[in-house]
Amino acid sequence: MKGAAHLIRIAAVFLAGTLFLLGVRAYLVPHSFGKYGHYRADSIGEVAALPIVHAGHQACEACHSDQADIKAKGKHAGVACEACHGPQGKHADDPSAAVPPKPDPSVLCAQCHEASAAKPKWFPQVATADHSGGVPCNACHQPHDPAKPPTGDTTGEKK
Repeated sequence: MKGAAHLIRIAAVFLAGTLFLLGVRAYLVPHSFGKYGHYRADSIGEVAALPIVHAGHQACEACHSDQADIKAKGKHAGVACEACHGPQGKHADDPSAAVPPKPDPSVLCAQCHEASAAKPKWFPQVATADHSGGVPCNACHQPHDPAKPPTGDTTGEKK
């Protein structure tokens, strides 16, 4: 039984390591983890306590019905207003107090439409450096209906 001492030492080291790791896990993993699957249950209350920053497309369409009608007939019909214009909860609550900044089409449009092999072939993609030559997208496209050329107003915003 000469070799038994080595096995006992290896087993003791393994047991000590396991106990140490279980102790570290008990310290690091929150107590509510796993209550609702692979999530931290306390996060539900934390997220619910955050202020609401998005208004939803219904709030946008209530005041900007002209732009909503254009968007509903165009290629961006399924895109939420706040996907491009950012969270507008404060603007919806008081339009005069919170004026949203005008998005830069050269940056904004490229976020979705810059050519990438990872995007599906059917999705409209352009190599912006070659496509426009530095001209902003809204010089040739209406932001809410990009298939149509712009009218006199290239901002896409209600006046």
